[in-house]
Amino acid sequence: MRLKTTLEQWLTLYEIDRAGSIQAAATSLNKSHTTLIYAVKKLEAQLGVSLVQIKGRRAVLSDDGKALLRRAGSMLEQARELEEISTQLAKGIESEITIAIDHLCDRSWLYQPVAQLLEQNSSTSIQVVETSLSKTTQMVTEELADISIVTLPVTNFPCEAFGVVTMLPVVARQHPLAEKQPLCSADFTTSCQIVVRDLGGTVMPGVKQEAKQDVGWLKSRQRITVDNFDHAWQAVEQGAGFCRLPQHLLNSRSKEMENIVVLNVDNAQSYQVPMHLTLPKGAKTGPAAMSLYRLLIESKKLRL
Repeated sequence: MRLKTTLEQWLTLYEIDRAGSIQAAATSLNKSHTTLIYAVKKLEAQLGVSLVQIKGRRAVLSDDGKALLRRAGSMLEQARELEEISTQLAKGIESEITIAIDHLCDRSWLYQPVAQLLEQNSSTSIQVVETSLSKTTQMVTEELADISIVTLPVTNFPCEAFGVVTMLPVVARQHPLAEKQPLCSADFTTSCQIVVRDLGGTVMPGVKQEAKQDVGWLKSRQRITVDNFDHAWQAVEQGAGFCRLPQHLLNSRSKEMENIVVLNVDNAQSYQVPMHLTLPKGAKTGPAAMSLYRLLIESKKLRL
């Protein structure tokens, strides 16, 4: 389909409306008054609509002109964005970056810096992959992510401290363990334990698979194994068993905590897991990923 009009014509009409008259627009665009009148007349002939009217001594947009311009506004904005994106791509800025975040990490530590990046960068999309245990390591060693938030440092991959996550044992208020406090580890052996599975092991052509990993106390005779802490929370809430959950998750659901009890366990009340930032691709990391990495580091300094 061939269009009757051009972006330049709509941009001229936009400038007339913004400046308040054809004369003011001509000055702003560094064009002659006659040139703009000719451009408007040509656009009116192409559309079959009167776009300009005389008010006092000024030629301004008519009601029809303003109505059409409102529709054209999004088109002009998209054209500007295309040019900006093209400029960014020409500078080598990635069209997409992948961030791997260990499931223990507080997601708010990630998304505030991401929002800051998107204010500066309109060409890069972001893929977030939640990982745990062997998959956390795999995303780094196989360079499947541009930025990884990991627990322990991965061998031969430099990293930066990013924060600490505290894990607390919890059950539903109606669960038998809630009535036995204080507890010892032996009290948990006959209760169902809710654990989050190792998310590694996805078969990928040409990629070495890491062995599945287990972490923590796992001596209960029964388990419910789930994919993430959102599932674990729901299982705890329904009284299905006990689980160690990140404190930041409990804090974010403070309104729902009336049905949840944090257990008092002798010699095992809580433990902490360090979070680290690493760049799996090292010197090959692109400018968009590096910009986000710097924002993450700055946010950490304000947070800690």
